Amino acid sequence: MTELPAPSADALALSAQLSAQIRQEITAAGGSIPFSRFMALCLYSPGLGYYSAGSIKFGACGDFVTAPEVSPLFGRCLAQTCREVLLETGGDILEFGAGSGRLAVDILAELERQDALPRHYLILEPGADLRYRQQQTLERELPRLGERVRWLDALPEAGFRGVLLANEVLDAMPVERFRWSGEAAERFQVRCAGDGFDWCVEPVTDNDLVSAVAELRRDCALQAGFVSEINPALAPWLRTIAGILDRGLLLLADYGYPRHEYYHPQRHAGTLMCHYRQRAHDNPLLWPGLQDITAHVDFTAVAAAGVAAGLAVAGYTTQAWFLLDCGLDDFLQQAGASDTVAYMKLAQQAKTLILPGEMGERFKLIGLGKGVAAPVPGFRAQDLRHRL
Repeated sequence: MTELPAPSADALALSAQLSAQIRQEITAAGGSIPFSRFMALCLYSPGLGYYSAGSIKFGACGDFVTAPEVSPLFGRCLAQTCREVLLETGGDILEFGAGSGRLAVDILAELERQDALPRHYLILEPGADLRYRQQQTLERELPRLGERVRWLDALPEAGFRGVLLANEVLDAMPVERFRWSGEAAERFQVRCAGDGFDWCVEPVTDNDLVSAVAELRRDCALQAGFVSEINPALAPWLRTIAGILDRGLLLLADYGYPRHEYYHPQRHAGTLMCHYRQRAHDNPLLWPGLQDITAHVDFTAVAAAGVAAGLAVAGYTTQAWFLLDCGLDDFLQQAGASDTVAYMKLAQQAKTLILPGEMGERFKLIGLGKGVAAPVPGFRAQDLRHRL
């Protein structure tokens, strides 16, 4: 904790307001609330939650850096997948949680160069502050395409055709944190402790969570004391998306593992992670509203929930292989043909995106489709579906 920079007085005041609301809810609930509820309040409370308040989240000046912030190469590569799917299905691109708007800019600019723009680029962004930042970014960098971009307050109705994108969305969904005692599952709760918060555990009584842990025990060797997470919102979210998708591809990019790696005995403390001013740590109870709270993604659960919802797994691979299959090398060569400085800059960015010690192996992409011919660009060079 001593390595984390101290928040400003204004930031601490906002956190204190959110903490007071959480404490009231804990009191009303009888002394504790599930960690999933605490996480949801910290991230999404209107006006006070991490993704609802006005601080800068993304890029070098924020708390963490996403692939679109690293390089335009990421968006240009994803545009190749979008182009092929749109040629087959027509329709729109819908991005969930568009961050700073950087990915939208890079995808649209590349599709414009290829004369392959979607009918509309839709953005579903619940946070008013982030929506404003996205609007400013797109107005500044692609004013000529302004009429093509639209922000939504809710998912479109059934009949959607095209591509749905979610870059680092799943990791920000509230998760249940559990512990296997050796005989039964226990759920982590959050309670008040002095001016802050603390952990406590209680037996799991929620039938869905009991079933989920039982399934994990069938698939993985959970030792006594094993702590980890389950995303209860994943399956309902995918069912909702499958319900509106007529024909197209849902492309998900995030950090995570297939189930046998996620719940491996070596990962016995779980995957919860917090980001604050470019520093990662493991205390999600600190400074509510001021830090990002995430958990890695169980991609086996993503695939299973997608199939159960009527979607087909179109591919699964690492970020490195996905970007290379989508032409990252070609984009680098194009830059080097006329501008050595630009080439060197992009080459350094590419290393961050694809090297195993950077983002190349930690991040994965999975495609869930309906009525789309496989394989799509990104999954042709190396498809790791057999590992799910």
